[in-house]
Amino acid sequence: MNFYKYQGTGNDFVMIDNRDLQFPKDKKIIEKWCDRRFGIGADGLIFLENSDGYDFKMVYYNSDGGESTMCGNGGRCLVAFAFFLDIFEKKCTFIAIDGEHEAEIHNGIVKLKMINVDTISNDGSDSVLNTGSPHYVKYVENLADYNVFTEGHKIRNSEKYREKGINVNFVEKISEDEIFVRTYERGVEDETYSCGTGVTASALTFLQKSNLTSVKVKTLGGSLKVYAEKNENSFHNIWLEGPAKQVFKGKIALI
Repeated sequence: MNFYKYQGTGNDFVMIDNRDLQFPKDKKIIEKWCDRRFGIGADGLIFLENSDGYDFKMVYYNSDGGESTMCGNGGRCLVAFAFFLDIFEKKCTFIAIDGEHEAEIHNGIVKLKMINVDTISNDGSDSVLNTGSPHYVKYVENLADYNVFTEGHKIRNSEKYREKGINVNFVEKISEDEIFVRTYERGVEDETYSCGTGVTASALTFLQKSNLTSVKVKTLGGSLKVYAEKNENSFHNIWLEGPAKQVFKGKIALI
């Protein structure tokens, strides 16, 4: 089977052109391919498929082999993959599990429109919101030395969030228009180098407390930018922008 490997700020994905629907969506195969010792190695696997009325369809699986909710960096990487396959020229629309998305690409930088966010809820002094996937956002100090795995695992597996799972983001303010974000991702069950929907969620909680319309976001894997328009406690016209690159391509056995 032919595959491609992409990464967006260190968040890496196996890409499959499945427009002919020939790939068996088997949990064990997907989990094995995402394994960093016994497979290709990735945070997730994404199928590019056809969909009436759209340039393409995104079907996303976590590295544990389970189909999951929207992945922002995965969406940006899929746009770069579709561009590589000559499916579109500059701008595109595609459908994902959370609905329709618009995107554009220029010199390897992909700008992806995310879903609107109607509410940001509070959990004590922390925030909970859905940016295509559910996210918990906690502001901390000295994030570079913070134990993201232990604290993220604790919140994700707490009684309140254990059943459905939640992604946990830890945020530190760097300046008036920049934040540093580290994320523990459900499905991966570990910290990833970057999480697109998590970066978006974190940025919106930051923009909620300011008059800014954009914020720069530093992650372990690189820098992103989030744009949004605020209306009281809701946000619309939300865009996630950053690099997406093809790392390599190859062939792998299905079994």
